Amino acid sequence: MEAEFWLERWRDGRTHFHQARVTPLLQKYWPQLSLSAGSTVLVPLCGKSLDMLWLAEQGHRVLGVELSELAITQFFSEHQLTPVVHESGQGRHYVAGQIELICGDIFALEDATLAACAGAYDRAALIALPPEMRARYVAQIYGRLPAQARSLLITLEYDQQKMDGPPFSVSQEEVTTLYAPHSAVEAIDRRDILEKEPRFLERGLQALETVVYRLQRQR
Repeated sequence: MEAEFWLERWRDGRTHFHQARVTPLLQKYWPQLSLSAGSTVLVPLCGKSLDMLWLAEQGHRVLGVELSELAITQFFSEHQLTPVVHESGQGRHYVAGQIELICGDIFALEDATLAACAGAYDRAALIALPPEMRARYVAQIYGRLPAQARSLLITLEYDQQKMDGPPFSVSQEEVTTLYAPHSAVEAIDRRDILEKEPRFLERGLQALETVVYRLQRQR
């Protein structure tokens, strides 16, 4: 998916993918990862997700990466946070308290940055990427996390013949194939959410499932 597609969405205010609440599945399953307080959690393609505030409230350092500077500035403004800004080869960094957001390309993250992350939380990144980009994303991001890094991944599954993404449908088989080279993959929740997502129903879907995975870096 071209970067301009998402930048345009933010400029035009077409951000229906942004949730006005913390994701309940994050609150339910994150404690199972048992990441220690103070550990850094990567949130790729973070937008202005409220989930980052919740993760910070659990004692984590949050490292979000987002292409849209508008999304980042809105995040800090809406929560009355005043970030300190600096530049690096990875992009423009906005830092306030436990939260650091990098305005830049997720693929520009340096080895040392990823090595410092104890895990990741992905609700919006994998399902935002078209098939041809997913393997590169998983290999270059999750494949460079440190050994034993633990992550939570949330995906969608639906009939893409009835509706194309984004957000894209990513099957359990594909998730396993993508992550298996370096991570243990366990599906821990699957539920049909179509009744709660009328815009998908309007587009012709007859089923829409969300799946939660626990990932652990093995090597």
